[in-house]
Amino acid sequence: MKRKAFVAGQFYPGGRERLRETIEAMIDPAAGRTKAIAVVSPHAGYVYSGPVAGAVFSSTVLPDVFVILGPAHREIGSLFAIQAEGSWQTPLGESPIEPDLAGRILAGCPLVEENAQAHLWEHSLEVQLPFIQYFREAAAIVPLCVSHEAGYDELEALGRALAGAVRSFGKDTLIVASTDMSHYVSQKTAEHKDRMAIDKVLALDPRGLFETVVSERISMCGFQPTAAALVAALGLGAKKAELVRYATSGDASGDYSQVVGYAGIRVS
Repeated sequence: MKRKAFVAGQFYPGGRERLRETIEAMIDPAAGRTKAIAVVSPHAGYVYSGPVAGAVFSSTVLPDVFVILGPAHREIGSLFAIQAEGSWQTPLGESPIEPDLAGRILAGCPLVEENAQAHLWEHSLEVQLPFIQYFREAAAIVPLCVSHEAGYDELEALGRALAGAVRSFGKDTLIVASTDMSHYVSQKTAEHKDRMAIDKVLALDPRGLFETVVSERISMCGFQPTAAALVAALGLGAKKAELVRYATSGDASGDYSQVVGYAGIRVS
């Protein structure tokens, strides 16, 4: 199935040249690049979260294959929904699904279901794709949507399967965990709560991340895909994580009374 862009013209510009110009204003071409196993990147409208995503993608060595994990903001009918064939379109072009890697993930985790329909109206993965396409026109992707109903044990099973699939696949692959941080709280609250979650990611502690977000009621929409990505990264030999950039929507709007937080993190 060929998935057409759903939020072009809403979360990011709908025209090719305008989109390229927007991305170019949010990246640093002179940034040194660090090899990574996984990254954490936000998925709000580019005017708000684009500079954080741009900082991550422009400072990371980008391969030609990406597994994108994102939270489902709607019911998807399964815990983990993968699109295993076809392609995704944005104004910058068309990215094919990597069927071999998708098949390995499906084979490695019975909880993952092939469900392209689950991706049609979900923005959390799509918003990552123009940044990927800008730097890697020929990139192949594996999109995987994660239900908010997934518990930690299920996320750990997914992460282990991802690690095994990427390892046996044998080609350089970057795992992208798509998430925003705290939602619609004061700047002070966002910085405090987001720091608790970020510290668990930096400590490479997926269970700690899961438990902290739940116990502290942190409105981090993609903590589950982020936890699974951390499990996978650890299985692939991750030794450290670094915070590339943190911001809130208040930095763009000037309104710090009700903000959404954004964190860009690299795991290597």
